[in-house]
Amino acid sequence: MTKDDTTQYGFGTNAIHAGAPIDPHTGAVIEAISLSTTFGQSQPSKPIGVYEYSRSANPNRDNFEQAVAALEGAQYALAISSGSATTALLVQSLPVDSHIISGGDVYGGTHRYFTKVASTHGVTASFVPDLVDDLEAALRPNTRMVWLETPSNPTLKVTDIAAVKQVLQRHQDATGSRVVLVVDNTFLSPYISNPLAHGADVVIHSVTKYINGHSDVVMGVLATNDDSLAETYRFLQNAIGSVPSAFDSWLAHRGLKTLHLRVRHAATSALSIAQHLEAHPKVKAVNYPGLKTHANHGVVLKQHRDGLGGGMISFRIHGGADAASVFTSSTKLFTLAESLGGIESLIEVPAIMTHGGIPREEREANGVFDDLVRVSVGIEDTVDLLRDIDQALDKVQ
Repeated sequence: MTKDDTTQYGFGTNAIHAGAPIDPHTGAVIEAISLSTTFGQSQPSKPIGVYEYSRSANPNRDNFEQAVAALEGAQYALAISSGSATTALLVQSLPVDSHIISGGDVYGGTHRYFTKVASTHGVTASFVPDLVDDLEAALRPNTRMVWLETPSNPTLKVTDIAAVKQVLQRHQDATGSRVVLVVDNTFLSPYISNPLAHGADVVIHSVTKYINGHSDVVMGVLATNDDSLAETYRFLQNAIGSVPSAFDSWLAHRGLKTLHLRVRHAATSALSIAQHLEAHPKVKAVNYPGLKTHANHGVVLKQHRDGLGGGMISFRIHGGADAASVFTSSTKLFTLAESLGGIESLIEVPAIMTHGGIPREEREANGVFDDLVRVSVGIEDTVDLLRDIDQALDKVQ
């Protein structure tokens, strides 16, 4: 769905009103859930309205896509059944014998798809430590896509999107070969960063996380300003059929309306928690983009709204894997669980949970050690979360 003209409004206003027209028949302020899988036609191949079949398009999905497009500054957004399915669709858009370059510190599910699945339809992937410094040397004649997480999962490395785009533009000018730059914006949400404005060709999200924000929907979304890419992705969305249900689209759209409130609160709490952890004697190191000590804090100030660091933190704890296990098993408000970005605070150990499928040597080369703890800060009262962390750290010997 193409966005309407919402550029004159602020983020919160767009979040509430984009893709949310008042029903012309009932006057309903909140859209109804359109559960019908098929739509009537007045004559063969002449639908009564704009819809024919819900795999191809659905009113709830269209409204959600329009809202995401408005918040990402995109002309197009496409909702997919999950974040992983979004990854799959993008990889399947590439021709056989294509090559992808990804940052080494990447979500375990993305690494799994690139290394275990993409190769079955003729696409290979290589991983580099730094997509600014190492990209040019890693480019091949058949490189067709660069995959960038910023901040990365789970070590919160921040990458200058514009700098990566400059490398790819020089490559295109020299060879005539375009490489599509995909940025996974899941950790920040559209509220904190809009990668398309910094040179990305495509931005993706696991909607499951911040956009929906209530841990009750599995979904993905991609957004772009490129007409040709949008046409290809729309065709694949329908042809592959990995689309979200009407109810999931409705729920995600509901969640998106409070995105700005939730994410700003989470980011404010996360900064306080990161500063507290940084000063704690049982903590070895803290990864958080909002800290002035972060290696790329200057890029954070350029790419992130108001220099916000987001709601995700990771830190290494003294005492190794045993200490990480004791700590994460002792919190009361932070639930030990995978996922992130919900209203509730979550905590996990990436080495044996979200990133457990990555070989140990490769994992540790990218900073994912057995003593690394990943924290998703929710929207509880900050002081309560700090107390919970302290009481759990007290149990670590």
